[in-house]
Amino acid sequence: MSHPFKAIISDLDGTLLNGEHRIADFTIQTLQALAKQGVDIFLATGRSLPDVRHIIAKIGIEDATLVTSNGARGNNLAGELLAHHIIPEALALEIMQTTPFDPTKVCLNSYQGEEWFINVDIEQLRQYHQDSGFMYQVVDFAHHHGRGTEKIFYIGKTPADLLPVETFLREKYGDQLQLTYSTPQCLEMMSKGVCKANTLAELVKQRGYTLAYCIAFGDGMNDVEMLASVGKGCVMENADPRLKSALPKCEVIGNHKDQAVAHYLVTLFGL
Repeated sequence: MSHPFKAIISDLDGTLLNGEHRIADFTIQTLQALAKQGVDIFLATGRSLPDVRHIIAKIGIEDATLVTSNGARGNNLAGELLAHHIIPEALALEIMQTTPFDPTKVCLNSYQGEEWFINVDIEQLRQYHQDSGFMYQVVDFAHHHGRGTEKIFYIGKTPADLLPVETFLREKYGDQLQLTYSTPQCLEMMSKGVCKANTLAELVKQRGYTLAYCIAFGDGMNDVEMLASVGKGCVMENADPRLKSALPKCEVIGNHKDQAVAHYLVTLFGL
């Protein structure tokens, strides 16, 4: 049987994962069936590698590939590092220590190496990481370091709370950073040029083809370059409205809570 695509690329939260931020059995079975047919599986997420190792392990596909921290890192299931793009140490430290924000409305986070740092304890964040056990460390960023920084991100109580932070960062560091939103309330930044699409392009090239031979699924603004670069981009029904507006030609499929990606792939590949 000839496959319509050589690879499947999927975001995790709001896309491949269900309403409990877990990967459901039907989705796992679907991905395993596709892998057996020779389709490459790529998971591309804003989460960090230690957070999602357990997800890829549950899928049980040995040569599946993980793109984490919005493209800052790429690894295969065996743990081999395939791509790594970090924010320069001095720049990362300067951003974390000098960017102004309202601490009653916004919290500061960083992914550095295998660790997640935050400036305040936020109980609600724990639900996203109940499977992995990956948990933040509360630190005073005034006495922190900038080493191994894959991503810096700000979480706001409302999207409007992040606008002054975004404005400051774009004006001062726009030529040095890649800014995006993983959700309307999460502003994220990586080193300039780092996004899911660019790292995925590196990784599929290593396998002998281009993103034109891939189908991708996503729901956030951090997926926009990825969905625009592949042969077919699919947007989730529950996606950020800004993503739907940015990619009007992309097909809108079902809700992540209904395992819509798996159902779509079963139909597309005739499983």
